[in-house]
Amino acid sequence: MPRRARALFVAFLLVTCTDATAAELLVSAAASLTNAFREIGTAFETTHPGTTVAFNFAASDLLLAQIVRGAPADVFAAADEATMDRAEQAGALRAGTRRDFAANRLVVVIPSAAPAFTTLEDLAAPRFRRIALGSPQTVPAGRYAKQALERAGLWPKLERRLIYAGSVRQALDYVARAEVDAGFVYATDAAIMPDKVKVVLEVPTVSVRYPIAVTALTRRPEDARRFVDFVATPQMQNVLLRYGFRPP
Repeated sequence: MPRRARALFVAFLLVTCTDATAAELLVSAAASLTNAFREIGTAFETTHPGTTVAFNFAASDLLLAQIVRGAPADVFAAADEATMDRAEQAGALRAGTRRDFAANRLVVVIPSAAPAFTTLEDLAAPRFRRIALGSPQTVPAGRYAKQALERAGLWPKLERRLIYAGSVRQALDYVARAEVDAGFVYATDAAIMPDKVKVVLEVPTVSVRYPIAVTALTRRPEDARRFVDFVATPQMQNVLLRYGFRPP
């Protein structure tokens, strides 16, 4: 075999072997999981050589819409049970792979320099002209916030003041930049910007639990199942605890 042809053949083998061993696992996860899952992804790569974890972080409903339309995803982690229920009903999950892996709390935050208050009813005061929350149509945290405001009889009073965000992280950014006077986010999100926002109260809600599952169209079912199991290990549960999540 001529030297040039032999060199090309060797290069082809190297590329082929690299593609075969460097498996990419794509995890679609709720925006509130961003920091914790990045650390978990790095730990998974360390303990599973040859597998790279890539993430798609966004609002849970938007991720589900992508998955149902056939967008690539091996694992789906949502911020509420209702979204995962819809995923199951749409046939988007592998049977027997769904499990709850974490819980969270909904809180109200304000810019760090703003004066604090003590009750949800205080949001009706004139000084709260703009209040951020995730869109209830697509963001679980927004749905939780709407339910809490409706139960308190505040939704009709505050509806015109509400600024809808595309994700819970966007709502947090609005508060951090003082573009709004208050916002509804998860406790774990508030914890990542302690110098820019402060938590003033915890919002009474139904249980905020996070489910995870292997998708029906995964190209790497074994790796995907390993990741789902990995998230539930004591070591990774401790990672979630460090980021403010609670056991499911």
